[in-house]
Amino acid sequence: MEAIIFYIFSALTLLAGLFILVSRNLIYGAFALFLAFLGVAALYVLAGADFLAVSQIMIYVGGILVLLIFGIMLTQKREKSDDSTRHNRVDVPITRRIWGVLAGVGFFGLLVKVILSSDFAMAGAEMSTKSTIRTIGVELMTSHLLPFEVAAILLLVALIGAAYLALNRNPAP
Repeated sequence: MEAIIFYIFSALTLLAGLFILVSRNLIYGAFALFLAFLGVAALYVLAGADFLAVSQIMIYVGGILVLLIFGIMLTQKREKSDDSTRHNRVDVPITRRIWGVLAGVGFFGLLVKVILSSDFAMAGAEMSTKSTIRTIGVELMTSHLLPFEVAAILLLVALIGAAYLALNRNPAP
């Protein structure tokens, strides 16, 4: 079962990477990058690198990808429309809705099967030898606290700089 899950997440990561290469739409490429990052995080979990998986999700998916999507959205040109009654809706054909529901239900079923077939019961000693998160957390908050705080301040400064650059700085007449 673990080999099947590995091949599924490997295929997801590779297909998302290929879609990024051939996509002309930046938003679609960003969402494909999201799937690629999640696939890599799942592969880290399967390899037993739990800290890398959590870091992958928090840093790349939670930080960099969200910043990239905001950058894309802030720099897109709006289409001007003289029709004020036009709504911002997209009409999705019924066949796409059906395929979307089927894909969602299938993916949900696969996740439920994986969760139900997994053995989450680990004893205290077995968990401490298998997981590295506790050791890394203690090291980050004791002997490596200064570099950790410097990295946090640099990320905060980069976020403030990105927000400043995204401001609309058109001078008022």
